[in-house]
Amino acid sequence: MPALHDPTASAPRTLTIDHVGSQGDGRAQDAGRWVSVPFTLAGEVVEVSGDGERLKLERVAEASPARAAPSCRHFGKCGGCTLQHMAAAPYAVFKRDLILRALSARGLEAEVADTWVTPARSRRRAALAARRRGNEVVLGFHARKSHELVALSECPVLRPAIVAALPALREIAGHVLAGKDEIGLLVTETASGLDLHVTGLAKEVKALARAEAMSAALRAGFGRVSIEDTDVLTERRPRLPAGAASLLPPPGSFLQASAEAEAEMERIVREHVKFASWVADLFSGCGTFALRLAAEASVLAAEGNAAAIEALRESVRAAHGLKPVTAEVRDLFRNPYGAAELARQDAVVLDPPRAGAAAQVAELAKSMVAKISYVSCDPGTLARDLRTLVDGGYRIVRIHPIDQFLWSAHVEAVALLERAR
Repeated sequence: MPALHDPTASAPRTLTIDHVGSQGDGRAQDAGRWVSVPFTLAGEVVEVSGDGERLKLERVAEASPARAAPSCRHFGKCGGCTLQHMAAAPYAVFKRDLILRALSARGLEAEVADTWVTPARSRRRAALAARRRGNEVVLGFHARKSHELVALSECPVLRPAIVAALPALREIAGHVLAGKDEIGLLVTETASGLDLHVTGLAKEVKALARAEAMSAALRAGFGRVSIEDTDVLTERRPRLPAGAASLLPPPGSFLQASAEAEAEMERIVREHVKFASWVADLFSGCGTFALRLAAEASVLAAEGNAAAIEALRESVRAAHGLKPVTAEVRDLFRNPYGAAELARQDAVVLDPPRAGAAAQVAELAKSMVAKISYVSCDPGTLARDLRTLVDGGYRIVRIHPIDQFLWSAHVEAVALLERAR
């Protein structure tokens, strides 16, 4: 029998926020259960309504000293940011604490550096969505935990060139939107101009409509436009600086969201492995770390995406002065490198997706590789994999939190390990 509805639960009431949870919402006790209250901070007294696990904030009765004025008119509706109301110092502490909590849950202790925070207006990549609303084309980000699109007119996170291109992106989307369908527009600022990758096009979109979209992209000065992983228009090949080489990303490929964050992660990784002669770059993508590491070491790069590996090979062929780079297509989830295969490597760099690298880490834990740099976008899977490495005889030297996604609840990290003597 379902529980009877409590009519008092949805009535406005006052709560005190205990802490900010891992999703960026304030957490409080409400009638003996934990609830989430978005846009609140620890210690605040707030008025809320609702009867679910996630309540609606009605009013902040007593504000925290850590509260700050949001930087964007869309904050509170747009799901891109959740923490613009938190001041800079406590915000950096919150990001560091996300990693400390994950380590503690796995029984780990480590030196965790202060958080490196990416500057505002530095994100060079945005995954936007577009759909029709009557005669209007709505372009923007989804509201949090919703299919509703919030029309974007400004963004203090994105590079100015992407914000300036929003009207052109709406025009391009308008040519290829069909009915109530929603399409994705992944736009990246590169050294040779904006790169656009469109996904989700309906089958009934005509060739003429696609041609009109390409014409609009040309007028707006886009360097390349691709649709569903296929290059359909290239005026200028996208290029991104990568040390002495240039990254040549294929359509829709993974890239670090911020050039500044990428440079900081590269600095930390290269300092850790600076005396290595042989380095394996696992989950290499199209060469973010491999191309830079090859300035000083012979590199084995492995990645499951064939297009990314071919792009890396092309970058190596076009570069001058690099050490040898061996690039292999390999599914490291199903076919990780064994300890014997890694025997030649002085160091290993891993940059896996959010799921982590459990299978590969299990093999690394059996290896005698002297140094490991683990670049992670998820504290939970990072802590899980670090537990495996520590149990296998590695020592965590230091972990560097990298706040690449400004004002979100996400945090990157670079964990440095050494084989214990």
